Amino acid sequence: MTADPNQHDVFILRQKIKMVINHYEFFLANADGTPGDPIAFVEQKRFKFKEDIRFYTDASKTQELLRIKARQRFDPRATYDITDEMGTKIGEITKVFGQSLLRSTFRVNDAAGQELFISTEKSMGVALGRRAVGFIPYVENVANWLPIPYHFVLKRGEEIIGENRRQIGKFRDIYTIDMSADTPRTVDRRLVLALAVGQDALQAR
Repeated sequence: MTADPNQHDVFILRQKIKMVINHYEFFLANADGTPGDPIAFVEQKRFKFKEDIRFYTDASKTQELLRIKARQRFDPRATYDITDEMGTKIGEITKVFGQSLLRSTFRVNDAAGQELFISTEKSMGVALGRRAVGFIPYVENVANWLPIPYHFVLKRGEEIIGENRRQIGKFRDIYTIDMSADTPRTVDRRLVLALAVGQDALQAR
């Protein structure tokens, strides 16, 4: 039986890069922080005019779990609708363009368009340093492989309700998503999984 994301707080996201398709895998986290049971398999077809990222319960892709669908093409302020396995909208993700020029920031809304929380890079200094590296000749081509922290905090007002942290020293992108601070589980964990993939895939990480 597939685990319900809404019954858990800590997840591991692992990326697998292929020529024309990005694959992502979600795992529940073991007590020591290592990947445990798989919980979702994600597929993103690259070079599409309009993003359509699909989440499945496993690699067989027989049962869809979620979908991220862009409303617009080539729009830095694009809003992405999140739908469940029945096609019912459960939320939205929007990149906050102005704030993201200095520090990547995303707004997550509920199905009615009401803000649930903001996800932003924790450190302004690290965010600016990461951008500066991208302008260095030759280094820019391998910037994503450098041990630069990639740490987002999920905030409702000034309250931190979760974190998404890239694991340093790994050959491919691996993230730990920890929603333990949201003890009453007020946020649908499916939106958190969608956001974690979106922050990587939609920025061509």
